[in-house]
Amino acid sequence: MKFNELTGDKNNIDEIRPRLSGNKRLAFENLNRKERRILVIGDLHAPFVLDGYLEFCKEVYATYNCNQVIYIGDILDNHAFSYHEPDPDGYSPGVELKHAIRMVQEWYDAFPIADVCIGNHDRMAARKAMTGGIPSAWIKSYNEVLGTPNWNWVESIAYDNVLYEHGEGGQAARKAQNNMMSSVCGHTHTSAYVQWFVGKKFRVFGMQTGCGVDAKSYAAAYAKNFKKQAISCGVVLGGHTAINKMMRL
Repeated sequence: MKFNELTGDKNNIDEIRPRLSGNKRLAFENLNRKERRILVIGDLHAPFVLDGYLEFCKEVYATYNCNQVIYIGDILDNHAFSYHEPDPDGYSPGVELKHAIRMVQEWYDAFPIADVCIGNHDRMAARKAMTGGIPSAWIKSYNEVLGTPNWNWVESIAYDNVLYEHGEGGQAARKAQNNMMSSVCGHTHTSAYVQWFVGKKFRVFGMQTGCGVDAKSYAAAYAKNFKKQAISCGVVLGGHTAINKMMRL
């Protein structure tokens, strides 16, 4: 549902839910308030997405009556041609991309209108092209490659005075302090939190969304001795409320 299609006119609540009263009525009004209710999806690293993460995000979207979606970045993994050593027993670049496109299409079917923050793994093909001296005119757009014509790919984007970006160069808490602006980031797979910073004349939060990566995949083998992945997503309501939702495993 688009922002300009929101329902929730208090004048017709009695017609829609005539028997609601007290806290139940208040909850209904809050979930139908005319404001952005943004689902923030963590790093996917397709095709190495954890089974069940898509259904989990769809459930969170419905629970909070979300009307907007932001992917926080690293839609793709691009393991096969990473600047780090790829697994020699893993997919070839072509096969990995084929599987990634198929998986991304499932996410596109679920959330066809979305902003997508460009992550460091998403940039891998463009970086490889630059290393090889290939002009940018030869490179297809993300939407052309993935078949996602309605996704809006951005470096960063802001709504309701909240900044959304992938998160290289520091976690959301530090970015919120530095920017003096509420900030939502991904990138760090082992962190999922909301932290508030309150001063005499300001109040901002930093949110780490966590991720949806399958920690048992060979693409995540580099982190096998790290902390566990934080499998989660985020919800931001009107810029004033930030919520982390952890997936039950």
